[in-house]
Amino acid sequence: MNRKAVSHLRRADPVLAGVIERVGPCRFRVENAGSHFDAMVRAIVYQQLSGGAASTIHARLLALFGGATPEPALLLATADEVLRGVGLSRQKIAYMKDLASRVGSGDVPLHSLDELEDQAIIDTLTRVKGVGVWTAQMFLMFRLGRPNVLPDLDLGVRKAIQRAYRTRGLPSSERVRKIGRPWAPYCTIASWYLWRSLDLEQAKAVPRQSSPMPRKPRAS
Repeated sequence: MNRKAVSHLRRADPVLAGVIERVGPCRFRVENAGSHFDAMVRAIVYQQLSGGAASTIHARLLALFGGATPEPALLLATADEVLRGVGLSRQKIAYMKDLASRVGSGDVPLHSLDELEDQAIIDTLTRVKGVGVWTAQMFLMFRLGRPNVLPDLDLGVRKAIQRAYRTRGLPSSERVRKIGRPWAPYCTIASWYLWRSLDLEQAKAVPRQSSPMPRKPRAS
């Protein structure tokens, strides 16, 4: 998908073509290890935390259950205080248990989400407490590999558009969708490039320490 998507985006939008040129090859990858339940539990753990802190808490959670995400029934049966012991907030424990309950009852059929259209998946996942549209969109993009997802309220996407398209202030959701209309059916890849363009700018902004000898470049 990546090569075809990049070719389409270059032709469809000259501004985005410049972003693609600066960022380089598309390295978008789908994270398909484990189950959909594993992915949703991880998503809840990572909400509103830095990557390092979230990774530590997630690792402790897995260690509590022998190195794997517990099945929904086991998670529901685990006392909240035990889960608090790995660093989870009471709010996130409530979110995870609501997810487990809905999966167990069949209200959120994670095993068959792949069969649904994008909006139906968003509608299904957002039944879970603490799971909003953004989390559902990330699941569509990075778990299911859906090619045409545009997270129009994502701060990173909006910042990148503001810089690349020189908008006055952060663009609204409506403006993001309007600018992104030519990207279809590959909005996912366009969003990936926008995020990476911010990473590139941040990397350039970090001052390099002087060194008596040039460093040998790392192999890619």
